[in-house]
Amino acid sequence: MTEAYEAELVVDGIEFAADGVLVLLLRDPSGEPLPGWEPGAHVDLLLRPGLERQFSLCGDPADRTRWRIAVLREPAGRGGSAHVHDRLGPGDKVRVRGPRNHFRLEPARAYRFVAGGIGITPILPMLAAAEAAGAEWSLLYGGRTRRSMAFTAELAAYGGRVTLAPEDECGLLDLGSVLDDLPEGTLVYCCGPGPLLDAVEGRCPAGALRVERFQPRDQPVEGDGEFEVELARSGLTVTVGPGVSVLDAVRAAGVEVLYSCTEGTCGTCETDVLDGTPDHRDSVLTAEEQEGGETMMICVSRCRGRRLLLDL
Repeated sequence: MTEAYEAELVVDGIEFAADGVLVLLLRDPSGEPLPGWEPGAHVDLLLRPGLERQFSLCGDPADRTRWRIAVLREPAGRGGSAHVHDRLGPGDKVRVRGPRNHFRLEPARAYRFVAGGIGITPILPMLAAAEAAGAEWSLLYGGRTRRSMAFTAELAAYGGRVTLAPEDECGLLDLGSVLDDLPEGTLVYCCGPGPLLDAVEGRCPAGALRVERFQPRDQPVEGDGEFEVELARSGLTVTVGPGVSVLDAVRAAGVEVLYSCTEGTCGTCETDVLDGTPDHRDSVLTAEEQEGGETMMICVSRCRGRRLLLDL
C-alpha cells in the first residue's frame, strides 16, 4: 500500500447545489497543486478526532488547483454532515486525506449511469470522461424532489442523454427503461441509496455493473471463529477472536494502520493479502476482486481458515 496524501486544505468557497446540499471548494493554502485523481475518487475529511467522513470528488480532474465535494445534510446522520454545514466556512481549514478510488470508470463502448440523490457526485466527472472518450451513454437521475437534486443546471448541458426523475413527480425510477436489453459491452455505473443499488443489481447481467455504496450491504453472520494473522513487515502474529475485527486486533498489538469508516465501505484500510483466504465482508471490492483474494478490508473481513499473512 502506498502512503496516502494528507494535508490541511483551506475552504476556498462554498455554494449550495440543491436543498440541503452544500458544495465545498478546497485548495492548498500555499497554492501547491493538489494530487491528480480520476472519476470515481473520494477523499476523507478529518473533521475532528473520531469524526472522519468520505466524500466523492465531483469537479474537473484536470483542475489541480481546487477540489470540489458536495455534502448532503443528514439530520439522522452521525454528525459529519452537520459539522460541514454548520462549522466550515470560507477561509477555514480542514484536514483531507486521499484521493482513493474503488469506483473507477473502465473503458467501454457504452455506459448506463444511474444515480440516486447525492449519489450523483461520483457520476458527474464520469459523464464528462465518457463524453470526451466518444462513448455512447445516458444518465437516469432520481431524487425526492427536483429542488433536492444537485447539479441539475450542469446536467442540462447534456440535453436528452440525461433523464431527471424526481420521485414526487415521476414515482420510483423506471430502471427497465435503461437496463433492459443492454447492448453487449455496456457497463452500468450506479451510486445512491441501498435499495436503489439492490434493484439495479437485480436487473444487470453478470459483470456489467459497478456500484459505490454509502452504507454497508447486509452480510450473513457466520464464520466468526478465532484465527491468526501474521504481519509480514512487523514480524508479529496476532490472534483475532470472535467478535473482534482484524483492524482492532492489529491496532491492539501496537501496529498503526489507516482506517476510517470501520464498515467496509470506504476502502481506507485495504491491505494486501500475502497468503491465506480472506472471508470478504466489505461493500467495496467487486466480486472478481474478492474472488482474487489479493487484498481485503481489515475493518470487517475475516479469514476462511486458520491463518492469514498480511503485508503489515
